Amino acid sequence: MCFGLMTGCEKTAPESFKGTSSHGLLKIAVANYPLAYFVERIGGTEVKVLYEAPSDVDPAFWHPSNAVILNFQSADLIVMNGATYSKWEQKSTLPTAKLLDTSAAFSDSFIIVNDTVSHTHGKQGEHSHQGVAFTTWLDFKQALLQADAIREALQKLRPAQVELFALNFDLLKNDLLGLDNAMRAASDKLMGQPMVASHPVYQYWARQYDINLKSLQWEPEKVPTDDQMEDLKKLLREHPSKWFVWEGEPVEESINKLEAFGVSSVVFSPCANTPEKGNWLTVMKENIDRIEKAALK
Repeated sequence: MCFGLMTGCEKTAPESFKGTSSHGLLKIAVANYPLAYFVERIGGTEVKVLYEAPSDVDPAFWHPSNAVILNFQSADLIVMNGATYSKWEQKSTLPTAKLLDTSAAFSDSFIIVNDTVSHTHGKQGEHSHQGVAFTTWLDFKQALLQADAIREALQKLRPAQVELFALNFDLLKNDLLGLDNAMRAASDKLMGQPMVASHPVYQYWARQYDINLKSLQWEPEKVPTDDQMEDLKKLLREHPSKWFVWEGEPVEESINKLEAFGVSSVVFSPCANTPEKGNWLTVMKENIDRIEKAALK
């Protein structure tokens, strides 16, 4: 994989992007909140971000309305996560010339998931995580490549603001490298101790930072059933974890059930959707801080 951002990596911005007038905001439609955050950081005052996924759904399994799809079609740029993230994209007609696949530069290292279990959470209905793992940004070096693809596309759309976009990107790059270094340091403190995750969404995080992780299919808002607790008991025999990693804050009864097994809870939010407070960067810093504290216990 190539992490040399300004050199010979595969170009991810389609050559068909046209430079636009310096007047008015660039309308940038995005598939999830991490991408919205990156576009806002890089585009600054030159962009208007169109992100319309409801706050109570996982954008990966969101089904946008016809009106939302029309907004995507009319945008100057459509920023997609890639890695089969947006399931609705295959059933919609989006202008190819405007599409940006931000994970194209590392598509040769996608992780394939063999999970065939269907489950439901939130309003998105039944689904499974089989296929390509899609929470690409939890590997912060991959997130950096996604941000760089956005920088390149914005510079092609508005050449007059090349220096502004480059400066804003460099500031974001420093933050992403800071996250990468901090997560690596926290991982080193874990020293390979086993961990269990509530959901199979941490594949790139586990690979990049050498996290000894196995996943179940639990939901933070639901108390695990007796059968689920039995599954955990069996898993712990071969993977004796002291920590259970949740996507969101679990209910109190779930925490208590785990503690009865000698397992403590820690939240590492993928932050795929807009957080209730803070932003993507602050959420990631809080995630890493919690993992570091867990490693020291």
